[in-house]
Amino acid sequence: MYSQFIKFLAPLVLAAVALEIGGQFLNGGMARVPRAAETLAAFGLAWGLTNILAGPLYQTRQLALGLIEDRKQLRSSTRFVLALGVILSALTAVLGLPGPGRWIVQDLHSIDDALADSAQLALLLIAPLTLINGLGRYYSGTLARVRRTSIVSIGVTSGIVVRVLSVFAFVDAPFVEQQPILLPILVTTLGSVVEYVILVTGHIKYARPALNPGGGSLSTREMTQFLWPLAVIMTFQGASRPLINFVVSRGDNATEALAVLTVVYTLGHIHYGWVNELRSLYPAFRDEEDSLRYIRRFAVGCCAVSFSIAILLFWTPIRTFVLTDLIGVSDRLAELCAAPLIIFSFFPFAVTARGYYHGVGIVRRMTGAMAPSAPSRLTAITIALGVFSFTDLPGATAGIGALLCGFTAEASVVVWGVRRRTRRLQDHATDD
Repeated sequence: MYSQFIKFLAPLVLAAVALEIGGQFLNGGMARVPRAAETLAAFGLAWGLTNILAGPLYQTRQLALGLIEDRKQLRSSTRFVLALGVILSALTAVLGLPGPGRWIVQDLHSIDDALADSAQLALLLIAPLTLINGLGRYYSGTLARVRRTSIVSIGVTSGIVVRVLSVFAFVDAPFVEQQPILLPILVTTLGSVVEYVILVTGHIKYARPALNPGGGSLSTREMTQFLWPLAVIMTFQGASRPLINFVVSRGDNATEALAVLTVVYTLGHIHYGWVNELRSLYPAFRDEEDSLRYIRRFAVGCCAVSFSIAILLFWTPIRTFVLTDLIGVSDRLAELCAAPLIIFSFFPFAVTARGYYHGVGIVRRMTGAMAPSAPSRLTAITIALGVFSFTDLPGATAGIGALLCGFTAEASVVVWGVRRRTRRLQDHATDD
């Protein structure tokens, strides 16, 4: 059983790690352009706001894993995801326009005109990626549903290769020297398009033919009832980073602190990002006998591996080598990145528990039981940021510390909600 888990999960892990490593090349490229700190801060701010609106689409992989059983259901769910993506892309573009978008980006974050201009340009140009990335997540779910995770890995890895090559190709381009924010926009767009093309091709070739041609379509109500709790969770998760950015941007040395956060968000995700894929194990192996018991043991092992990687990367001189030599940040920024990265070491414990119980909740269609975890995460972050404001902690360190508090609160509520709903169902079954 464990060998099957590894075979299923390894391509997803490879894709997740490649995604994070590719992000470091992008950060390295931004660190080498004119006005590097401003570019890092602007793109980090824009990407954080984009993640809020893209949150519902990121859960369409779970929609594909949990609900789709035949081609009729596939057609109805595809129309649903496409319509949702168009709406959310349009809302993302609004943030890049004058009016309410300018107020949200500049006034709400109390940043200067130059930083706001760069962030809004990024928002306007990457707006279509909300739809493209959302559809990519959805098709990765249909591929995982038929255990074709190798295609997902190929798609993500190919997108990363394109991003890395694009950084080298365009970092010294004249248009980047004139408008540095164009580098992350162009690099991210090219990678996303390549990834999407491979995923949709794999879906057409492998996922769709593997589904039964008959069956009944899914209603919009069914999909909404399943997806809205997951969308709420992702929206609140996406709001975590902008909330932290918002507080940090109003503190001392705001541009420097935002630049540090942009670096550590990506680098700190390397060791635990792949653990999130544990949520896909139970939906894919739900028909295997006694699979849940094996998945539970496998999850504990993944947590131990993730934490060990973090110790190696962030508690040893390797950290300085990665920051200064590979990414290319200044010694000052590297020093400020140290404490946040050490805090990131402890994220796997919360992520493992959350991933395991997310998978259980999706298969048992208990997504409503997980919904309260979303506001609990944001509440914990808000309280922690308030407490840390009375300390002398640097802005980025306080922000990542608050994020850990939010992860812990979210995981605790997910575990409690799914276990509580499961006990209720068991009690009802006993009474019957």
